[in-house]
Amino acid sequence: MVHPTAIIHPQSRIGADCEIGPYCVIGEHVELGPGCRLHSHVVIDGHTRLGQSNEIFPFASIGLRTQDLKWKGGLTRTEIGDHNTIRECVTIHSATGEGEATVIGSHNNILASSHIGHNVVLGNWVIISMAALAGHVVVEDHALVGGLSAVHQFCRIGTMAMTGGCTKVVQDVAPYVIVDGNPAEARTINKVGLERNGVPEGAQAALRQAYKILFRDGLTTSNALARIESELPPLPEVKHLVQFIRGSARGITK
Repeated sequence: MVHPTAIIHPQSRIGADCEIGPYCVIGEHVELGPGCRLHSHVVIDGHTRLGQSNEIFPFASIGLRTQDLKWKGGLTRTEIGDHNTIRECVTIHSATGEGEATVIGSHNNILASSHIGHNVVLGNWVIISMAALAGHVVVEDHALVGGLSAVHQFCRIGTMAMTGGCTKVVQDVAPYVIVDGNPAEARTINKVGLERNGVPEGAQAALRQAYKILFRDGLTTSNALARIESELPPLPEVKHLVQFIRGSARGITK
């Protein structure tokens, strides 16, 4: 299942039933789990490990050295889970500091020409649509980053959040919220995302009320969070929203 034009380092580890297409290049410290499919012209290098059943399309580049000018050498890693789709011309860079890693979970769909920068942590069931994530960005599960969006270093995008196309994200995006614009502004709760992911109607109603308190009632963030905790039921989704905002270092997109 390996095309004769592919260049595979003899020390790399290739799992069972992998398909490696024409002109792919696999480096010395690469590990591919079983059932991965590389279409053609894919480059995977560095200390990079992929789990099982990942599909990678032409001209993707994974695990190469960070673009960060702070890089001083050392062993850095790229860790990718299972069942990810990585489309054409995607770039996923290794971390910057010794012993650090860029980490991507499972069941993600990373669309053509997207960039995943150094030290990014991507959860599961995420869609990145022709967007750019700078270094140290965190994207939680079931989030959607819209086409041609750009996310600033150290920002976080919360669970089931969504950025509209061409959005400039310079602060954290709260879970379950849609943001849009340049710079980004909070628009509404991600109702469709909540429904698609099976969030109960009671939790959806609580999140709608929490959104109003946070973004529409003119309160400071600390006062809004205190009011949410005192007035809304302690559902897991509400607790996660509050904890995410309390943990924000860059502030929340409003």
